[in-house]
Amino acid sequence: MKSITIDQLDVLLVEPSTTQQRIIGDYLAGFGVKALSCVRDGASALSRMEGAPPDLAISAMHLPDMTGTDLIRTMRSNERLRDIAFMLISSETDIRYLEPLRQAGVIAILPKPFEAQQLQRSLYTTLDFLEPDTLNLRHYTPDELRVLIVDDSTTSRHFVRQVLERMGIEQFSEAADGRAAQRMIDREFFDLIVTDYHMPEMDGKELIAYIRAQSTQPSVPVLMVTGESDCNRLAALEQSGVSAIFDKPFDVDTLRTVIEKALV
Repeated sequence: MKSITIDQLDVLLVEPSTTQQRIIGDYLAGFGVKALSCVRDGASALSRMEGAPPDLAISAMHLPDMTGTDLIRTMRSNERLRDIAFMLISSETDIRYLEPLRQAGVIAILPKPFEAQQLQRSLYTTLDFLEPDTLNLRHYTPDELRVLIVDDSTTSRHFVRQVLERMGIEQFSEAADGRAAQRMIDREFFDLIVTDYHMPEMDGKELIAYIRAQSTQPSVPVLMVTGESDCNRLAALEQSGVSAIFDKPFDVDTLRTVIEKALV
């Protein structure tokens, strides 16, 4: 049972519009959030977080002094702020803005306007991120697992590792592309591999093909966490031997359940 609940969350809302602050604030209060601070720009948000890091930052995309993308990038490069949960509420659809957010480990991206249930669901996703249930494995304890994380984004690797650490996993190796991962797989044993799709040298699909056809551990579970939206590419991935595919952002509770099933 989780020790943290919605009414215990400390939330920072970064929103230049007073009207939007009121609308979102009313929703959050209705869901039980009691500790809510509001600021209008990125600099104020960063100053507030440096002084007292919140559990969750909720931001608009277009702020007076920066974008929501700039804000999360700055947070993820700051040791003190890098692990704060981040949610975006925006009507923005441009991939140039959204893809860096997905890579940085955003908890949720909500449209504007959004449905109340979407915000509530994202709050529960935040709780799962902050305090996921420990993995319940039949033949292992989580601290025994050896996990390889493959992604060309250092920030993405950190985010995935952070989630898995909170599930009880302790032993990690990391690779910045499929080719480096291939070399590691040739000399080390892994219980689980988590990979991105788009990477230099060797992408996720090519890595999975190598694992299944040429490596010494062809049956290792491989999970792919990707922002890929092309249906044809996703269908090809499903045929390649991937154990499961997760969107960015992904649902932490679903990830835990899939890992448990993959490791029976």
